[in-house]
Amino acid sequence: MKDTITRAKVLIEALPYIQKFFNKTVVIKYGGNAMINESLKKAVMKDIVLLSLVGIKVVLVHGGGPEISAMLNIMGKESKFIDGLRYTDKETAEVAAMVLAGKVNKSLVSLVQQHSGKAIGLCGLDGGMLEVEKIQSQVDLGFVGDVTKVEVAPITMALGNGFIPVVATVGADKEGQTYNINADTAAAAIAGALNAEKLILMTDVRGLLMEKDNEDSMIHRISIHEVTKLIEEGIISGGMIPKIQSCVDGIKSGIKEAVIIDGRIEHSILIELLSDEGIGTLLY
Repeated sequence: MKDTITRAKVLIEALPYIQKFFNKTVVIKYGGNAMINESLKKAVMKDIVLLSLVGIKVVLVHGGGPEISAMLNIMGKESKFIDGLRYTDKETAEVAAMVLAGKVNKSLVSLVQQHSGKAIGLCGLDGGMLEVEKIQSQVDLGFVGDVTKVEVAPITMALGNGFIPVVATVGADKEGQTYNINADTAAAAIAGALNAEKLILMTDVRGLLMEKDNEDSMIHRISIHEVTKLIEEGIISGGMIPKIQSCVDGIKSGIKEAVIIDGRIEHSILIELLSDEGIGTLLY
């Protein structure tokens, strides 16, 4: 009986959060270990289906770097990275579009539906959803795009018909050239265009750490106005910079709040959205 009461208390704790997010949009960027580990994949899909069933509009945005590398390897083409970012020549951009919008996207749609959810696969090329221009950086990354415009109609049509949109992060410029897009960047742009209640970025670390490699030093909440100072102090560094910057850009474009969570923890999405404790680093 004690276990039953405990489970009931957990459900009651979730009630105000279900009410808060009911009929609101939550964009989840899915990636990292949670996209590779089979047990974690199932947990993520169950979380997403549960959220959808209680009336929360979930948009799942994904990349698929390992799958792209595997396909290039089969083709005898070496993957090239510059400062941790994939260099994307024209052929690689076409492979990325094929892998992300095909194999990866449809496998995720199938997984959602295996857990009794209703999902539909989309990519940034559908309905001109993600218009991009070549990313401007100190090093030439090839056909890697910055999102300049989001056409939300394909997503809102899916949500309006009770589907969970599963979005692959490829887009095209005004000339129709295909570009690969960083999944964090794409998720933030989509969330901003949808005026989402929350953006969740899944990664393989606990969150933003005050002391590198010390997970007990995680920062639970930061204002976007603190970000520049934290970068200057070296607290936000390396691969965390683009993730944090995506959150900042998203909040500036209309997202209520954004959070970076540890996708290695089972049901981390539910812990973040539906519990008092939350998980990860929240930006507001």
